[in-house]
Amino acid sequence: MTKIIAFIPLLAFVATIHSQQTTDNRQKNFTFLKPADTSEQIIIKAANVVPTKQQYDWQKLEFIAFAHFGMNTFTNNEWGAGKEDEKLFNPTNFDARQWARVYKNAGMNLAILTVKHHDGFCLWPSKYTEHSVKNSPWKNGKGDVVKEFVDACREYGLKVGLYLSPWDRNNPDYGDSPKYNKYFCNQLRELLTNYGEITEVWFDGANGEGPNGKKQVYDWQSYYKVIRELQPNAVIFGMAPDIRWVGTESGYSRETEWNVIPIDLSKLNGTAAASLKNPLDEIYQPKDLMGDDLGSREKIKSANGLFWYPAETDVSIRPGWFYRSSEDTMVKSPEKLVDIYFSSVGRNSVLLLNVPPDKHGLITDYDIKSLNGMKKILDKTFKINLANDAKIKSSGMKKVFQKNLLDKNTYWTTNSTETSAELEFTLTGTKTFDVVMLQEEIRVGQRIEKFRLEYWDGKKWIKFVDGTTVGYKRLLRFNTVKSKRVKLVIEQSRLNPTLANFGLFKMQN
Repeated sequence: MTKIIAFIPLLAFVATIHSQQTTDNRQKNFTFLKPADTSEQIIIKAANVVPTKQQYDWQKLEFIAFAHFGMNTFTNNEWGAGKEDEKLFNPTNFDARQWARVYKNAGMNLAILTVKHHDGFCLWPSKYTEHSVKNSPWKNGKGDVVKEFVDACREYGLKVGLYLSPWDRNNPDYGDSPKYNKYFCNQLRELLTNYGEITEVWFDGANGEGPNGKKQVYDWQSYYKVIRELQPNAVIFGMAPDIRWVGTESGYSRETEWNVIPIDLSKLNGTAAASLKNPLDEIYQPKDLMGDDLGSREKIKSANGLFWYPAETDVSIRPGWFYRSSEDTMVKSPEKLVDIYFSSVGRNSVLLLNVPPDKHGLITDYDIKSLNGMKKILDKTFKINLANDAKIKSSGMKKVFQKNLLDKNTYWTTNSTETSAELEFTLTGTKTFDVVMLQEEIRVGQRIEKFRLEYWDGKKWIKFVDGTTVGYKRLLRFNTVKSKRVKLVIEQSRLNPTLANFGLFKMQN
């Protein structure tokens, strides 16, 4: 039966405040699948995999910064050889507060610093190597880039992330796996002990031969243990089971981006899973996930386990990752950055945008101009939600709480047996729009598999856009529509769908 909801400030949601703040005790960020599980049982299990609190808090950041800065900034290299003279590192006007201010003004919520890249040069005075700022002329060897960066981020309300490259082309023990792994853990301890709260620890899988001709074998499990011990609220990117690399450095996520994907749980028994705080750490084997389809019904049907593994989408504002003056005129335009935003944040991932400081230790006006232009377009576009104060008809509604749709304590859903639904919005007048925003309540799972939107032309309903996954956020652009009635049709869902936010907007320049 279709129920009609009276005039509501934005949308009516269904759920108690308690269910929004917590998840069912049976819900976890992973689940075992059994050979005897039917297709229906697999879908039920997949629909009930949820993010950890750390993963959810990270997803809400949406847009974050990367600061590639180090020895490569002064040698015009992307990957240093590890033989560079420490005296080359000498920024003449270093100002981490300027970086933080630029990032904050651009709408970013966290910043990650390359504290050590593949060349092994450390931006803090590590006691475990001489290849660091302590032997540079910058501040007479008394400087600490990491400290100034962390302090600046906190001053401007940014969360902090650190990138410590496992590959080290300077360390003579690299390739002697046990010895180097101990060194790496010691450096992790320095960073995660001396600089306060760290929100994201960033690893890539770059791995070359050491001086002994042997390839280093990284002890990922030992790295995880150090991080969980010292920064239990941090998420680990890339080579760990918290956050995955989207698979390209283009800034574009998949059109269909699932957070729930297969994992091999054959080495994890139920007892260990119940007793360990981070059981996936014990068995996770790092690998890049590059396929176009990671979590469809076809992909998960033969798995022995599933886990919540959201995507981070990285890209540089310039052609390279480290600053080069020759690329000053190649900075991505505001319009390109907006397109990347829609194709990353708007496709259920977090956008990690690299904005590298120059040899002076400052972000250039070229980068700032593009960032500010991007922010201006996004602010103007999303300033007015044209679905505000709509009247809504909905199929399959449960008890309704008349709350604003932006109220983070409520969300809409159907009865548990209904996997499709329609929401019809009657706007306060005829509106012109070309952008739609959808958000699921992912704290109870990612469920929507297929949806479409239609508008009423006075005689009939006409489809104007469709999509597959929604997840934390989905943004879609389309040819301009002018109407006072819009219908969201959820065609297919894993169990009952949810909707935590809905908006219609007009793209601005």
